[in-house]
Amino acid sequence: MRLRALLDTDALGLKLLGGEDELDRTVRGVMTTDLRDPSRYLSGGELVLSGLAWRRDAADSEPFVRILVRAGVAALAAGEAELGPVPEDLVAACARHRLPLFAVNESVAFATITEHVVRQVSGERAGDLAAVVERHRRMMTAGPAGGGPDVVLDLLGSDLDLRAWLLSPTGRLIAGPKVGGPALPADACARLAAEQLAAARTGRRGPHRVALGPTTYSLFPIRGGRSPQAARDARETVLSDWLLAVEADAGEWPEERLDLLQGVTQLIAVERDRRDAARTVRRRLAQEVLELVQSGAPPAEIAARLRVAAPVLLPGLGAAPHWQVIVARVEWDDGRSEGGPIAQSLLEEILVDPHSTGPEPSDRIAVAHTGDEAVALVPLPAVSAEHDGSETGMLADALLEAVRDPLSAGLDGDGRLTLGVSAAVHSAEGLRGALEEARHARRVAAARSGRVCAAGHQELASHVLLLPFVPDDVRRAFTARLLDPLRDYDRRHRAELIPTLEAFLDCDGSWTRCATRLHLHVNTLRYRVGRIEQLTGRDLSRLEDKLDFFLALRMS
Repeated sequence: MRLRALLDTDALGLKLLGGEDELDRTVRGVMTTDLRDPSRYLSGGELVLSGLAWRRDAADSEPFVRILVRAGVAALAAGEAELGPVPEDLVAACARHRLPLFAVNESVAFATITEHVVRQVSGERAGDLAAVVERHRRMMTAGPAGGGPDVVLDLLGSDLDLRAWLLSPTGRLIAGPKVGGPALPADACARLAAEQLAAARTGRRGPHRVALGPTTYSLFPIRGGRSPQAARDARETVLSDWLLAVEADAGEWPEERLDLLQGVTQLIAVERDRRDAARTVRRRLAQEVLELVQSGAPPAEIAARLRVAAPVLLPGLGAAPHWQVIVARVEWDDGRSEGGPIAQSLLEEILVDPHSTGPEPSDRIAVAHTGDEAVALVPLPAVSAEHDGSETGMLADALLEAVRDPLSAGLDGDGRLTLGVSAAVHSAEGLRGALEEARHARRVAAARSGRVCAAGHQELASHVLLLPFVPDDVRRAFTARLLDPLRDYDRRHRAELIPTLEAFLDCDGSWTRCATRLHLHVNTLRYRVGRIEQLTGRDLSRLEDKLDFFLALRMS
């Protein structure tokens, strides 16, 4: 309620002594006090009722008023029942600090004013929220000029004292309050997103409440108006919903407030759909390039299509950029549904800078999907002209740094997300190779443990990374043929031939270094190596046999 409304109620017995220009302030509560410093009990917006027992002389008024102003109270109402008329020094202090001051008639109890204010504020809360919804609906129907989710978050804060943040499913901050306290830390955003994904997977009805330290947050999913084809599986919805995190315990709210907050989420969902629609052109460009590359189209045709894509993805760039390819795949444990659409949505989200905000921070991202796979075409405006390892671009580990925990919570027990990142390519001719390179890197990531894994093109340089793709039956036969005779001999004679073989290879076949490492005489080492060669029929002086033993030990 507004201060002005207090003067319109004769039963309250209030007389304005100063602050006529401030009567449009909002009253959010009421507090009665005679403490000299009541600041610890004030949160802002209160009508403070005082019998002035704290005042001993005129010098006390100035510090008391300063305390109230710093606490952000709406106004002070001084009672006349105990000390008579309100002292002039208090009137002057309130005037200096622009704090509205009322006199309370001696015939009116503070309890009467308190009851009236509490009843009015409680009754108007739901009305205020309805007004927020209606005001924002009008803004949204007027088009993008309405300001998007930032506007409704500001209204929630100014009209309802609700601090709220809009988060992506990976915990990226999309929008937040511009005023009203410190920003929500990145680790808190990630934790809230992880809690929402984990709770939504269980099918529990929201809003979900999460305590981070002393603060409780209520989490509301933001569901867009997707077509049934765009979200065939409930798991896809869980992994693609935005999240409204409100700093309040919604468990204490009446049904009316919960219903109206749901209305707020529906309004934000309109903006979500608009942003999704804005990605349509970029998705179509990526799809066209992907089809050309996979069909073996001439490089000139691919280059022409890339020239069309460059101005859309990097407006104002003079020359065509270099490109990088990233492949993502979502595989569900039950294998019942394709993961391509959700992989596309997640890859678009992952490729957004986690520290960026704004109306469309992903306007440089073009992602296509086919079957279970999503393919991103990422333009790089500045890349080294030589393939000397100095190319800039996306790095596999960095891509997942901010999103691993939330997505692991969302996929736990259901599926996996794996990514592969290619090196930068400098022409259309290199795009097909980059796609295959990204796919190979993704297979390397898939061979690792964990719900969310990535691998980059740098990791494809080692032959050791090919080992996970050796079929299990081939792996078992190969290692058994070379190592089982040694294991059997060690088991019977405690000869430690396997540890000796590992050390010998690790020392690059150096007799002296290996003997020193194993604390053996060189002759003893030569005897053991001879026994290894005798049992396996191999010659450890030959590179081919050393390599076979090395691979067998790695695959075992």
